[in-house]
Amino acid sequence: MTDVDASDLPAGARLSDELESLRKTVEEFAHDVVAPTIADFYEREAFPYEIVRQMGQMGLFGLPFPEEYGGMGGNYFALCIALEELARVDSSVAITLEAAVSLGAMPIYRFGTEEQKREWLPRLCSGELLGAFGLTEPGGGSDAGATLTRARLDGDEWLISGTKAFITNSGTDITGLVTVTAVTGELPDGRKEISSIIVPSATPGFTVSKKYSKVGWNASDTRELSFTDVRVPAANLLGERGRGYAQFLSILDEGRIAIAALGVGLAQGCVDESVKYATTREAFGRPIGDNQAIAFKVADMEVRAHTARLAYYDAAARMLRGEPFKRQAAIAKLYSSEIAVTNAREATQVHGGYGFMNEYPVARMWRDSKILEIGEGTSEVQRMLIARDLGL
Repeated sequence: MTDVDASDLPAGARLSDELESLRKTVEEFAHDVVAPTIADFYEREAFPYEIVRQMGQMGLFGLPFPEEYGGMGGNYFALCIALEELARVDSSVAITLEAAVSLGAMPIYRFGTEEQKREWLPRLCSGELLGAFGLTEPGGGSDAGATLTRARLDGDEWLISGTKAFITNSGTDITGLVTVTAVTGELPDGRKEISSIIVPSATPGFTVSKKYSKVGWNASDTRELSFTDVRVPAANLLGERGRGYAQFLSILDEGRIAIAALGVGLAQGCVDESVKYATTREAFGRPIGDNQAIAFKVADMEVRAHTARLAYYDAAARMLRGEPFKRQAAIAKLYSSEIAVTNAREATQVHGGYGFMNEYPVARMWRDSKILEIGEGTSEVQRMLIARDLGL
């Protein structure tokens, strides 16, 4: 995505008028629609279909895709702005959008044939269907090259067998497909040839397990998937044969910017809730925010959120200009995820005993924050990527 108008790029902490309008629209939706109902979904561990439907009507699932495929004609930074605003209120809804776009639809847009794009993207952009991305396996997370799922050509069909773990959006009533990485042969140097294959939902032999019992993100859908002699057309190969691993490494580079935006949203939400609580909760005859210990704690939370926002803005700008951005994406993802955990802990402390009660948003934020240091590349992997890019 190199043909981008300069007005679409982040300039410091300032947004263009168009992006600011998008931000305000999503902010209002998050506060008016998501905030009043999401706690109930979260505690029931139920997927918020009506919220997702409204997000589809708003065009959020199509933000970075061209209008010819049913998208909104925006870019990846617009998606990040929407993710930040959603995560200020709830991360389950935000990760549903992030995974559906950057992991579900984006691989088809980046690497799919014209026929694949025409078949899938309009329904993915509208939110009518959700897509998922099957990379992680029970025995291989950070070491994605340890893939054991296998696929072989049998006539004009792929025959797929294996298991995938921790797959977001994979078992909802509106999940339309999972793109699966599988070993399809052996390279001349003896390494595995890994390819990507589109598997539509309800394909015989494709089994979706019951939902995981999770610490956080409880209103999002996460499941284990198994493939037992699953047959799909040979034309369901996504991109070049043998390029599946490389394709999804590039998808994950982009996705780290989106996860950084989500982390910033959670961190900023912790500031929002702490300011609200500290100005209304009284102790010893005055608001607790009058105490320097509390005021400085909240000030430090704001510093972290602001700094992390600048990091993901920078990574997004580099990506949209067509410049190298792997290191900046890793920095943004690493920093935002770690400060999200810190801000969630500090916001809980500001709230005292109430922060430990699930009726308060900061309790949900505390539970949701930790996975940000794990998903789409652990903090350790981000440090490895940064060091490697520095030549170490």
